[in-house]
Amino acid sequence: MAAKLRVLVDANVALDVLAKREPHYQSAAEVWALAEMGEIEGFLAAHSVTTLHYLLAKHLDYQQANLTMTRLLQVFQVAAVDQAVILKALALSWKDFEDAVQMAAALNAQVNYLVTRNPKDFKGELVPVLQPGGLLALFSAS
Repeated sequence: MAAKLRVLVDANVALDVLAKREPHYQSAAEVWALAEMGEIEGFLAAHSVTTLHYLLAKHLDYQQANLTMTRLLQVFQVAAVDQAVILKALALSWKDFEDAVQMAAALNAQVNYLVTRNPKDFKGELVPVLQPGGLLALFSAS
């Protein structure tokens, strides 16, 4: 049996599901479902977790934000953002530091793909970058 794909999901994809943002909700929800069903190993970078909680707490009460994050962490593992990841992100010298941290976290977690709605924001081929629909097409082809 082949190993499961390991996928780091960018915060924008998770937020598409949590906020039901159209027209992105459906494909993002299908990626989420793959992680929830255990078809893929889904990861979120640690700093994405804090950002998502902050955004949820602004629109829900704090208790509901905590409950939502608890459910999220039943689906996704957390990819570390520690000193080594931050130093790697700095060494990438990307214009957008947050994107560099996403990529460094993906490298550190040894994922197969980084899934984002903004693949153009990620330079190089350190970890292959796909949009949600691209991952779904790849997964359905296997």
